[in-house]
Amino acid sequence: MKHYSYDEWMEYVSDEINDQKREQLENHLYTCDQCLETYLQAVSANVTSLPVLSNESNFTDQIMAMVAPKAVPNTNNDLSTMETVQLVPDTNNTINTINTINNTVNRKKRFYQQAVFHYLLAAAATVLLMFSGAFQSLANYANSIESPQHIQEKKPSVTEGVINKTFAWMDSLEKKEADKK
Repeated sequence: MKHYSYDEWMEYVSDEINDQKREQLENHLYTCDQCLETYLQAVSANVTSLPVLSNESNFTDQIMAMVAPKAVPNTNNDLSTMETVQLVPDTNNTINTINTINNTVNRKKRFYQQAVFHYLLAAAATVLLMFSGAFQSLANYANSIESPQHIQEKKPSVTEGVINKTFAWMDSLEKKEADKK
């Protein structure tokens, strides 16, 4: 496996290489721990030239607002049909707008779309299966599989067979000696 030098990783970090070389280096990082360590050293050495985040606390929220499509009601104010739109943050109130949309969508769910309905349905199915005897028949089936009649007889190993034959032979010799007396 070819390893890349520290200088090559410094060029990568400072964005001084072409796209083909960049792709090679990125693919190599997936498979080589040694080059990953070298890359991390290059990033640490070049940390002063990397951009600084102005608002670190809201950075993740702003990126997620730009990337994640959100489901909002269509223009008819009918919540049964939803459209997916890309929300682009153009003001500081984007996060509040997204939260408002999510609250509106969550508040207007139909009864069969709520978690409580699913829990009640699961409980009803469990009670029905218990009273119908389905669980009991499953338990009986499991017990019948585990019963000793289904377990095959354990065949003695070759060593045990040799030992048994040796003891039988020694017993027969002792019996012959006892008969001679």
